[in-house]
Amino acid sequence: MSGAAHESSRIPDPGSRIPFSDLHLHTTASDGLETPEELVRSARDAGLLVIGVTDHDTLDAIPEAGRLAAQAGLGFVPGLEITAVWQGADVHLLAHFVDARAPRLAEFLRDQQSDRLNRARRMGAKLAALGVPVDVERVIGQCQGGVISRPLLARAMVEAGHVPDVGAAFDAYLGEGQAAFVPRTGATPAAVVSLVGADGGFVSLAHPGVTRRDDLLPALAAGGLGAIEVYHPDHTPADISRYLALAETLGVGVSGGSDYHGAGSHHAGGLGRIGLTAAEFDDFCSRAGRSVPLPVSS
Repeated sequence: MSGAAHESSRIPDPGSRIPFSDLHLHTTASDGLETPEELVRSARDAGLLVIGVTDHDTLDAIPEAGRLAAQAGLGFVPGLEITAVWQGADVHLLAHFVDARAPRLAEFLRDQQSDRLNRARRMGAKLAALGVPVDVERVIGQCQGGVISRPLLARAMVEAGHVPDVGAAFDAYLGEGQAAFVPRTGATPAAVVSLVGADGGFVSLAHPGVTRRDDLLPALAAGGLGAIEVYHPDHTPADISRYLALAETLGVGVSGGSDYHGAGSHHAGGLGRIGLTAAEFDDFCSRAGRSVPLPVSS
Protein backbone atom coordinates (compact mmCIF):
# COMPACT_ATOMS: atom_id res chain seq x y z
CA MET A 1 0.00 0.00 0.00
CA SER A 2 1.05 3.59 -0.51
CA GLY A 3 0.75 4.58 3.13
CA ALA A 4 -2.10 6.92 2.25
CA ALA A 5 -3.58 6.74 5.74
CA HIS A 6 -0.84 9.02 7.07
CA GLU A 7 -2.33 12.14 5.50
CA SER A 8 -5.75 11.16 4.21
CA SER A 9 -6.94 14.77 4.00
CA ARG A 10 -4.38 15.44 1.25
CA ILE A 11 -5.35 12.48 -0.93
CA PRO A 12 -7.53 13.11 -4.01
CA ASP A 13 -10.71 11.16 -4.60
CA PRO A 14 -9.51 7.77 -5.95
CA GLY A 15 -12.12 8.03 -8.69
CA SER A 16 -10.63 11.25 -10.03
CA ARG A 17 -7.70 11.64 -12.40
CA ILE A 18 -5.94 14.04 -10.06
CA PRO A 19 -2.46 12.55 -9.68
CA PHE A 20 -1.42 11.15 -6.33
CA SER A 21 2.03 10.22 -7.63
CA ASP A 22 4.32 11.21 -10.49
CA LEU A 23 6.81 8.47 -11.29
CA HIS A 24 8.70 10.14 -14.14
CA LEU A 25 10.74 13.18 -13.06
CA HIS A 26 14.18 14.52 -14.02
CA THR A 27 16.79 16.67 -12.27
CA THR A 28 20.05 18.37 -13.17
CA ALA A 29 21.77 15.01 -12.65
CA SER A 30 20.77 14.30 -16.26
CA ASP A 31 18.93 16.73 -18.54
CA GLY A 32 16.50 18.34 -16.10
CA LEU A 33 16.57 22.06 -15.36
CA GLU A 34 15.92 21.80 -11.61
CA THR A 35 18.13 20.59 -8.79
CA PRO A 36 16.71 17.91 -6.49
CA GLU A 37 15.78 20.65 -4.01
CA GLU A 38 13.97 22.66 -6.68
CA LEU A 39 12.22 19.58 -8.04
CA VAL A 40 10.92 18.52 -4.63
CA ARG A 41 9.61 22.03 -4.04
CA SER A 42 7.92 22.08 -7.45
CA ALA A 43 6.32 18.68 -6.86
CA ARG A 44 5.03 19.65 -3.42
CA ASP A 45 3.63 22.92 -4.78
CA ALA A 46 1.90 20.96 -7.55
CA GLY A 47 0.01 18.91 -4.96
CA LEU A 48 1.77 15.58 -5.41
CA LEU A 49 2.02 13.07 -2.57
CA VAL A 50 4.64 10.72 -4.05
CA ILE A 51 7.45 11.38 -6.51
CA GLY A 52 9.71 9.10 -8.50
CA VAL A 53 12.99 10.60 -9.70
CA THR A 54 14.09 8.92 -12.94
CA ASP A 55 17.13 10.64 -14.38
CA HIS A 56 18.64 9.23 -17.55
CA ASP A 57 21.09 6.40 -16.86
CA THR A 58 22.14 7.74 -13.46
CA LEU A 59 21.18 7.44 -9.80
CA ASP A 60 23.28 10.41 -8.70
CA ALA A 61 20.32 12.53 -7.55
CA ILE A 62 18.56 9.76 -5.62
CA PRO A 63 20.14 10.19 -2.13
CA GLU A 64 19.55 13.94 -2.00
CA ALA A 65 16.13 13.82 -3.62
CA GLY A 66 14.98 11.09 -1.25
CA ARG A 67 16.16 13.01 1.80
CA LEU A 68 14.51 16.23 0.66
CA ALA A 69 11.28 14.44 -0.25
CA ALA A 70 11.07 13.01 3.26
CA GLN A 71 11.60 16.47 4.75
CA ALA A 72 8.80 17.81 2.54
CA GLY A 73 6.40 15.06 3.59
CA LEU A 74 6.44 13.30 0.23
CA GLY A 75 6.69 9.61 -0.48
CA PHE A 76 9.67 8.74 -2.63
CA VAL A 77 10.37 6.04 -5.24
CA PRO A 78 14.02 5.76 -6.32
CA GLY A 79 14.49 5.10 -10.00
CA LEU A 80 16.06 5.98 -13.31
CA GLU A 81 15.22 6.04 -17.00
CA ILE A 82 17.38 3.57 -18.89
CA THR A 83 17.98 3.86 -22.61
CA ALA A 84 17.94 0.46 -24.30
CA VAL A 85 18.49 -0.07 -28.01
CA TRP A 86 16.45 -2.15 -30.43
CA GLN A 87 17.09 -2.26 -34.17
CA GLY A 88 19.11 0.96 -33.99
CA ALA A 89 16.47 2.97 -32.14
CA ASP A 90 16.16 4.06 -28.51
CA VAL A 91 13.66 2.30 -26.26
CA HIS A 92 13.29 3.92 -22.84
CA LEU A 93 12.56 1.91 -19.74
CA LEU A 94 11.72 3.26 -16.29
CA ALA A 95 13.34 1.26 -13.49
CA HIS A 96 11.74 1.85 -10.08
CA PHE A 97 12.68 0.71 -6.58
CA VAL A 98 16.27 0.24 -7.71
CA ASP A 99 19.22 -0.26 -5.39
CA ALA A 100 22.20 1.95 -6.20
CA ARG A 101 24.45 -0.50 -4.35
CA ALA A 102 23.66 -3.38 -6.71
CA PRO A 103 27.05 -4.11 -8.37
CA ARG A 104 25.70 -5.31 -11.73
CA LEU A 105 23.51 -2.23 -12.10
CA ALA A 106 26.41 0.05 -11.14
CA GLU A 107 28.65 -1.54 -13.77
CA PHE A 108 25.90 -1.31 -16.38
CA LEU A 109 25.39 2.40 -15.67
CA ARG A 110 29.12 3.07 -15.99
CA ASP A 111 28.99 1.52 -19.43
CA GLN A 112 25.91 3.57 -20.32
CA GLN A 113 27.59 6.80 -19.29
CA SER A 114 30.76 5.95 -21.20
CA ASP A 115 28.66 5.36 -24.31
CA ARG A 116 26.96 8.72 -23.78
CA LEU A 117 30.31 10.51 -23.63
CA ASN A 118 31.55 8.88 -26.82
CA ARG A 119 28.30 9.61 -28.59
CA ALA A 120 28.28 13.27 -27.51
CA ARG A 121 31.81 13.77 -28.83
CA ARG A 122 30.90 12.16 -32.16
CA MET A 123 27.84 14.42 -32.47
CA GLY A 124 30.02 17.40 -31.57
CA ALA A 125 32.38 16.52 -34.41
CA LYS A 126 29.45 16.31 -36.81
CA LEU A 127 28.10 19.68 -35.67
CA ALA A 128 31.53 21.25 -36.23
CA ALA A 129 31.69 19.78 -39.74
CA LEU A 130 28.25 21.25 -40.43
CA GLY A 131 29.43 24.74 -39.44
CA VAL A 132 27.49 24.91 -36.15
CA PRO A 133 30.15 24.04 -33.56
CA VAL A 134 29.63 23.77 -29.82
CA ASP A 135 32.21 23.20 -27.10
CA VAL A 136 31.31 19.63 -26.20
CA GLU A 137 34.03 19.35 -23.55
CA ARG A 138 32.63 22.43 -21.81
CA VAL A 139 29.16 20.88 -21.83
CA ILE A 140 30.58 17.66 -20.40
CA GLY A 141 32.41 19.65 -17.72
CA GLN A 142 29.21 21.47 -16.77
CA CYS A 143 27.60 18.12 -16.07
CA GLN A 144 30.02 17.79 -13.11
CA GLY A 145 30.15 14.03 -13.45
CA GLY A 146 26.50 13.78 -14.41
CA VAL A 147 25.03 12.39 -17.60
CA ILE A 148 25.57 14.07 -20.97
CA SER A 149 22.57 13.98 -23.30
CA ARG A 150 21.29 15.40 -26.56
CA PRO A 151 19.15 18.06 -24.83
CA LEU A 152 22.30 19.46 -23.22
CA LEU A 153 23.97 19.69 -26.64
CA ALA A 154 20.82 21.32 -27.98
CA ARG A 155 20.91 23.95 -25.21
CA ALA A 156 24.55 24.63 -26.07
CA MET A 157 23.50 25.20 -29.68
CA VAL A 158 20.91 27.73 -28.51
CA GLU A 159 23.50 29.50 -26.34
CA ALA A 160 25.88 29.64 -29.33
CA GLY A 161 23.18 31.29 -31.43
CA HIS A 162 22.96 28.48 -33.96
CA VAL A 163 19.25 27.75 -33.39
CA PRO A 164 16.40 29.64 -31.70
CA ASP A 165 15.40 26.87 -29.31
CA VAL A 166 16.00 23.26 -28.29
CA GLY A 167 13.25 21.97 -30.55
CA ALA A 168 14.89 23.56 -33.59
CA ALA A 169 18.20 21.92 -32.67
CA PHE A 170 16.56 18.51 -32.73
CA ASP A 171 14.54 19.20 -35.86
CA ALA A 172 17.52 20.39 -37.87
CA TYR A 173 20.53 18.57 -36.40
CA LEU A 174 20.19 16.22 -33.41
CA GLY A 175 16.95 14.35 -34.01
CA GLU A 176 16.92 10.81 -35.33
CA GLY A 177 17.83 10.83 -39.01
CA GLN A 178 19.25 14.37 -38.94
CA ALA A 179 22.76 15.30 -40.04
CA ALA A 180 24.43 15.33 -36.61
CA PHE A 181 22.56 12.37 -35.14
CA VAL A 182 24.60 9.40 -33.98
CA PRO A 183 22.74 6.14 -33.28
CA ARG A 184 23.17 4.71 -29.83
CA THR A 185 24.64 1.31 -29.05
CA GLY A 186 23.72 -0.60 -25.95
CA ALA A 187 21.70 -3.29 -24.22
CA THR A 188 18.43 -4.59 -25.60
CA PRO A 189 15.16 -3.85 -23.77
CA ALA A 190 14.89 -7.50 -22.74
CA ALA A 191 18.40 -7.42 -21.25
CA VAL A 192 17.56 -4.28 -19.24
CA VAL A 193 14.34 -5.80 -17.89
CA SER A 194 16.25 -8.91 -16.86
CA LEU A 195 19.10 -6.97 -15.23
CA VAL A 196 16.88 -4.64 -13.21
CA GLY A 197 14.51 -7.41 -12.21
CA ALA A 198 17.37 -9.60 -10.99
CA ASP A 199 18.35 -6.84 -8.57
CA GLY A 200 14.80 -6.38 -7.27
CA GLY A 201 13.75 -3.43 -9.42
CA PHE A 202 10.42 -2.97 -11.18
CA VAL A 203 10.46 -1.94 -14.84
CA SER A 204 7.94 0.01 -16.92
CA LEU A 205 8.08 0.69 -20.64
CA ALA A 206 8.29 4.48 -20.93
CA HIS A 207 5.99 6.51 -23.21
CA PRO A 208 5.19 3.67 -25.63
CA GLY A 209 3.04 6.04 -27.67
CA VAL A 210 6.25 7.86 -28.60
CA THR A 211 8.51 4.90 -29.36
CA ARG A 212 5.74 2.93 -31.11
CA ARG A 213 7.31 -0.46 -30.48
CA ASP A 214 4.23 -2.26 -29.23
CA ASP A 215 5.54 -5.38 -30.94
CA LEU A 216 8.08 -5.68 -28.11
CA LEU A 217 5.49 -5.73 -25.34
CA PRO A 218 4.42 -9.40 -25.30
CA ALA A 219 7.98 -10.70 -25.02
CA LEU A 220 8.95 -8.05 -22.48
CA ALA A 221 5.91 -8.86 -20.35
CA ALA A 222 6.80 -12.55 -20.48
CA GLY A 223 10.37 -11.62 -19.48
CA GLY A 224 9.46 -9.64 -16.39
CA LEU A 225 8.24 -6.20 -17.49
CA GLY A 226 6.15 -4.92 -14.60
CA ALA A 227 4.11 -2.09 -16.11
CA ILE A 228 3.39 0.15 -19.08
CA GLU A 229 3.61 3.92 -18.73
CA VAL A 230 0.04 4.64 -19.80
CA TYR A 231 -0.19 8.24 -18.61
CA HIS A 232 2.34 10.59 -20.25
CA PRO A 233 2.12 14.13 -21.71
CA ASP A 234 2.73 12.87 -25.25
CA HIS A 235 -0.07 10.30 -25.10
CA THR A 236 -3.38 11.05 -26.75
CA PRO A 237 -6.67 9.77 -25.29
CA ALA A 238 -6.52 7.02 -27.91
CA ASP A 239 -3.02 6.08 -26.72
CA ILE A 240 -4.21 5.92 -23.13
CA SER A 241 -7.11 3.65 -24.03
CA ARG A 242 -4.85 1.44 -26.12
CA TYR A 243 -2.20 0.96 -23.43
CA LEU A 244 -4.73 0.45 -20.66
CA ALA A 245 -6.16 -2.39 -22.74
CA LEU A 246 -2.71 -3.79 -23.54
CA ALA A 247 -1.69 -3.71 -19.87
CA GLU A 248 -4.80 -5.69 -18.95
CA THR A 249 -4.29 -8.17 -21.79
CA LEU A 250 -0.64 -8.75 -20.91
CA GLY A 251 -1.27 -8.88 -17.17
CA VAL A 252 1.07 -6.01 -16.31
CA GLY A 253 0.53 -2.87 -14.27
CA VAL A 254 -0.01 0.76 -15.18
CA SER A 255 2.50 3.54 -14.61
CA GLY A 256 2.39 7.24 -15.30
CA GLY A 257 4.18 10.53 -14.90
CA SER A 258 4.74 13.97 -16.33
CA ASP A 259 8.29 13.44 -17.69
CA TYR A 260 8.95 16.80 -16.03
CA HIS A 261 12.32 18.37 -16.83
CA GLY A 262 11.78 21.68 -15.04
CA ALA A 263 9.87 24.93 -15.38
CA GLY A 264 9.97 26.11 -18.97
CA SER A 265 10.78 22.67 -20.36
CA HIS A 266 8.75 20.82 -22.99
CA HIS A 267 6.69 18.82 -20.48
CA ALA A 268 6.48 21.42 -17.70
CA GLY A 269 2.68 21.63 -17.93
CA GLY A 270 2.21 18.01 -16.90
CA LEU A 271 3.48 18.36 -13.32
CA GLY A 272 0.57 17.82 -10.95
CA ARG A 273 -1.71 16.91 -13.86
CA ILE A 274 -0.34 13.62 -15.19
CA GLY A 275 0.41 10.63 -13.03
CA LEU A 276 -1.26 7.84 -11.07
CA THR A 277 -4.27 8.11 -8.80
CA ALA A 278 -4.00 6.77 -5.26
CA ALA A 279 -5.67 3.52 -6.27
CA GLU A 280 -3.42 3.08 -9.29
CA PHE A 281 -0.32 3.79 -7.22
CA ASP A 282 -1.36 1.23 -4.62
CA ASP A 283 -1.70 -1.35 -7.41
CA PHE A 284 1.71 -0.35 -8.79
CA CYS A 285 3.33 -0.86 -5.38
CA SER A 286 1.52 -4.14 -4.85
CA ARG A 287 2.81 -5.50 -8.15
CA ALA A 288 6.31 -4.35 -7.27
CA GLY A 289 6.05 -5.91 -3.82
CA ARG A 290 6.98 -2.60 -2.19
CA SER A 291 5.46 -0.13 0.25
CA VAL A 292 5.89 3.65 0.13
CA PRO A 293 4.66 5.25 3.37
CA LEU A 294 4.14 8.99 3.40
CA PRO A 295 6.52 10.67 5.87
CA VAL A 296 5.22 13.39 8.16
CA SER A 297 6.74 16.73 7.15
CA SER A 298 8.54 18.71 9.82
